[in-house]
Amino acid sequence: MSWISRATESRNAQLITTAVVSGAVVASTIIGFQQARRLYRVADLKASIPDVSDEHHAQRLTEYGAASNVFTPSKEDERSTALAARARKGDYDDDLILEQLARNRVFLTNEGLAKLRNAFVVVVGCGGVGSHATAALARSGCARLRLIDFDQVTLSSLNRHAVATLADVGTPKVHCLRKRLEQITPWTHFECRNELFGEQSAAAQLADLNGQRPDFVIDAIDNIDSKVALLNYCYKNDLKVISSMGAGCKSDPTRIFIGDISASTDDPLSKSTRRKLRLLGVNDGIPVVFSTERPGPGKAELQPLAEEEYAKGNVGELGVLADFRVRILPVLGTMPAIFGLAVANHVILTISGYPQDYLPSKSRDKMYDGILGALQGTEERLARALFTQDAQGLKIPLTQSDVGYLVEEVYNARSIISGLSTRLQLSRWTKPSTSFVNENTPGQKSSTISMNQLVLMTKEEATKHEKEVLRGDKTLEDLYDAEIIDRVSKRMQEEERYERFR
Repeated sequence: MSWISRATESRNAQLITTAVVSGAVVASTIIGFQQARRLYRVADLKASIPDVSDEHHAQRLTEYGAASNVFTPSKEDERSTALAARARKGDYDDDLILEQLARNRVFLTNEGLAKLRNAFVVVVGCGGVGSHATAALARSGCARLRLIDFDQVTLSSLNRHAVATLADVGTPKVHCLRKRLEQITPWTHFECRNELFGEQSAAAQLADLNGQRPDFVIDAIDNIDSKVALLNYCYKNDLKVISSMGAGCKSDPTRIFIGDISASTDDPLSKSTRRKLRLLGVNDGIPVVFSTERPGPGKAELQPLAEEEYAKGNVGELGVLADFRVRILPVLGTMPAIFGLAVANHVILTISGYPQDYLPSKSRDKMYDGILGALQGTEERLARALFTQDAQGLKIPLTQSDVGYLVEEVYNARSIISGLSTRLQLSRWTKPSTSFVNENTPGQKSSTISMNQLVLMTKEEATKHEKEVLRGDKTLEDLYDAEIIDRVSKRMQEEERYERFR
């Protein structure tokens, strides 16, 4: 029976349910009003822009999106642009290209380098991570690059962007990359799309280039919804993709790994991405670059918005786009570079066919096996104590992967009781009122326990819980305060929503 069904059995519960639904309706009305107000304000702003006339002059932008009277292109810039235009038409000595790529050539072999030179790669997100990935790909010989990003270079971008200079501030990131990298690899074909990636435009943005399907897609987006849309599209359309998880608030380069998205723990961006992808039926099969570094005392963290900004109201309008992050994420300039180079390295090796044997992140499989075994023992003891059943050899309908999901995703590898992260164990939360041993199959005994009945505790807490609640006479209220009970209830309801997508 679902929690919704149980919630409607009593009059009090019905009143609570009605209040919750009413609250949801009011909230949706408020959100709709805010969105409408935002649209009206945007329309007013556009209407305030004067038409071009003798009084209001329009100024032509440069090829790279900059004001034509600011940072006038140098003679060197003009020569580089002209050289790149000729090189893209084939007017560039191939022997010079091979000499420039000589170190890659002897490393990847002639065949591997040829594959890379013929590859078409799409980079979505051209900030700190994406710019370093793009620069590495261009320098390594990848000759066709589609760059997608809606944003412009800012002063604060310069601590982590691969090639941007002061002269590029205010220009689109995609054009900044093209302009600077054409001075290094003039033969590279850049297709720049100064636009936001989205679910509705995915098919067009990831379309073929002159009949060539993308050989690889790089996800260097830091907005979760756009990130999920990109990864879901690539997964469902069999496009090779690699995703960069969060480089913000990270400082330890020795904890950066490349692995499947299902293994990328200890990363808030990765966790949110995994959960939303799971709702779309994507559980694994996407390589990611991620860090196992955990937050701790004295380490950087997402900065709160200043009180004066809240006092002004309309906090949601501070983002570069609607529903984008408005708080400041601390970023050490070196870390996006390492993430971006790791992404590019993976793409280069995969396309060229070079052997890969990555060191896996620290495995917790043994810990999960231990937790699963301890749960099986607890279930056998409960069956004997409560229902005098012979439960020896009782099987548990959970896998190592299920345990890992509960430990890492639902409970963040910490006890729901104390917040401790050592000697962890899963336990039933409530005392079973009827037998939970399924003996429908002759010779086989299995527990009917489900994931949303389990909580994570330390071994000591689980022993006490089993003795006093599961096998004893105490209620949850006798042993725990209201805050803990409410916290467990919320986690269980959250897990029940996600369990049906696993």
